[in-house]
Order: sequence, then C-alpha cells, then structure tokens
Amino acid sequence: MSDVFIYDHVRTPRGKGKSDGCLHEITPIQLATQTLQNLRDRNKLDTKLIEDIIFGCVVAVGEQGGNITRIAALNAGYDQSVPGVQVNRYCASGLEAVNIAAAKIMAGQADAAVGGGVESMSRVPMGADGGAWALDPDVAFNTHFIMQGISADLLATKYGYSRSDCDAYAAESHRRASMAWGKGYFDRSVIAVKDVIGLTIASRDETIRPETTVDSLAALKPSFAMMGQKAGFNTIAQQVYPLVEKIDHVHHAGNSSGIVDGSAAILLGNRELGDRLGIKPRARIRSFASIGSEPTIMLTGPSFAAERALKRAGMAVSDIDLWELNEAFSAVVLRFMDAMSVPHDRMNVNGGAIAMGHPLGATGAMILGTLLDEMERRQVSTGLATLCVGAGMGTATIIERI
Repeated sequence: MSDVFIYDHVRTPRGKGKSDGCLHEITPIQLATQTLQNLRDRNKLDTKLIEDIIFGCVVAVGEQGGNITRIAALNAGYDQSVPGVQVNRYCASGLEAVNIAAAKIMAGQADAAVGGGVESMSRVPMGADGGAWALDPDVAFNTHFIMQGISADLLATKYGYSRSDCDAYAAESHRRASMAWGKGYFDRSVIAVKDVIGLTIASRDETIRPETTVDSLAALKPSFAMMGQKAGFNTIAQQVYPLVEKIDHVHHAGNSSGIVDGSAAILLGNRELGDRLGIKPRARIRSFASIGSEPTIMLTGPSFAAERALKRAGMAVSDIDLWELNEAFSAVVLRFMDAMSVPHDRMNVNGGAIAMGHPLGATGAMILGTLLDEMERRQVSTGLATLCVGAGMGTATIIERI
C-alpha cells in the first residue's frame, strides 16, 4: 500500500445557519467553489493532477442537490477531467470523504485527490431530505428511533453528567475558540468568503460568544424536555435502557453544536505528488475507521471508532498527542474523555462546534485540519479526529505529522 499525505487544507468561516447569518447570501455551490479555488490557487495546483474530489453533503436536496461536488469543481475552473462525488455519513461525512479519498491513494488507484465537504444550513434546512428512519412509523418502531437531542440527554443521564457539567464544558469551548482566534491560530487555514462583486463578507467564525459563562448558560431552558415527554421519545429510550429510571434533560442551544454554514477541502496525495508540485507533505494518514453502534443512544460511536483506528495503526491511546472530537453535544465529549481516558487539556484545545458550529457535511474535514494546524504549532507527532454520527455510527482518522 502507498503512503498518503496531507499537503494542505482550507476551510471557510462558519456562519450562523439562519437568514441573518453572515453566509446566508452565499449559495452552497459558491461555498464549495470558493473553497476549491482557494485550495488550488494557494498551492499553484495543476488540477489535471487531481483524480477525484469527494465531498460530504448531508442534506443533498434543492440547492445542494444533484452532484454538488462535480458541479463545484467545474464552477471553480478545475480541469474537466476531474470527477466529483458526494457522500453522506451524516455528521462524519466530511471526514469520511477524506478517508475515501485517502483509501484510493493508499490502494494505488489515484495519485492525488481532494476530500472535504459543504453544508449551507441556512439555505437548506436540516431534515429537508426526509428519510425512512424518522418518517416511516414501521421503521422508526422497529429500530427504536428517537431524536438525537433525546439521545444526548439519555447519554448524559446514563453516564452521570449533570447540567452544570455540560454547561461548564460548553463555556470552556467558547473560551478556547475565542482565545484561538485572538492568537491567530486559525489564520493560516480560514479563507475569506466573498460575495458576487468580490467583497469579503466573512473571514471569522460568527457564533463564538467569549462572554459565555456557566451562569449565563444556566438561564437557558432544556431544548428537548418537551419533545421527550410529549412525543414519547423518553419512553422509547427507556424501553431500550430500562435501568434509566428518568431521563434528565440537560442539553440546550448553549451546550449543543451550532447550526451553521461552511465548507472545507483537504489536498491529499502520494509522495510523488509533492515532488511534482514542489510542495512538502504536512502529515501522513496512519489509519482510519468507521463503525456502527447502538442507534437509540446513538452518540457513543466515537470511542469505538477511535479504538478500531488505533488497533489498525498498532497504537495505543497514550501514543496520541492531540484529539479532536466534534462537539455535537457536551455529554458526547465528556463521555469520550472518560471512556478513552483522554485529559481535557489534550481534547479540542481550540474549542469546537459548541462555539463555532457544525456544518454537517463539512465538519469532519474542518476538525482534521484544525488538528493538523495545532499539531504543527505545538510540534507534536500524532493526532486523532473523530465524530459521533446519526443512527449510531462513528468515524475516526489518525494522522502523523511530517
């Protein structure tokens, strides 16, 4: 098998996923287009060398419908020989896209590829694509479907994370993200998004609130209590987990991932690609894995995916210097740190999706890039990025700095 290297990565800022968000006027195709153009231009990339572009896109309908990856590549001015495809592994789609691109190179079936993702949640609402799991009563009954927010509260209840635990984690995410932006840690990789006349409309993540405290979060009402009680999701969850006497609803908008718009792209290739382009690889992908997990609690997959990726690489938890886990909900990260014995000072050290948001199809590629940048800044060797996934899955990737 061939080694596969990360040569570069870029991402857009993340804009609030509502009509008043800074990126709302930018269509999904433009988010993906500008990301691909920037990746090309900053590396003086001859796009004829790119043998595939794989993007995550979860809600692939309307403006995100069709094959947005191929159309974005054409719109970005890439050579017409460059194919494109989109994938949907829910929240891990962006990381799965990178892993698929890497697998092609490892197998010797491509010399260079781009992995990444795009999601415009302000223009294409989450859930607009429907799906049998939630909408077909027979399927929902057979698989014990509950809404993901109820899963997060079930997770917190089962493993003993209180409202104050979750709020404290969320406040720290905002503090770390604000600090990272203030110190310029994201400057190298975040591109400016421009409007139709070329004016910059966004250059920083929009949803960070540095003033957030545990006390300010305490004023927010739980988001999923009514849904759990009135729609019967609590009862379904307790059928699967009968030892949970009562679900404690601890999650709300302030300790859950933000709904945002964004795009990201990662340039991958074998050793020969760097020689041809005259650029040095920044990291090597050591291993990756995706797994299925129990779908009602849904959010325990990251630890299982990480364990599989570590086993495949012949590594242990102690071999990983830095960790990135998508902050879907506070309890997801708290549980992962306990399950894997990962200290908080090595986890999401520059904040995460609670502060900066979670553009579904792009987040996986974003956190992998954030991980690489921080590994270089600290001059450490190894990192692992992972995400929980809807319907009970997990995806993880291990990288080694060059």
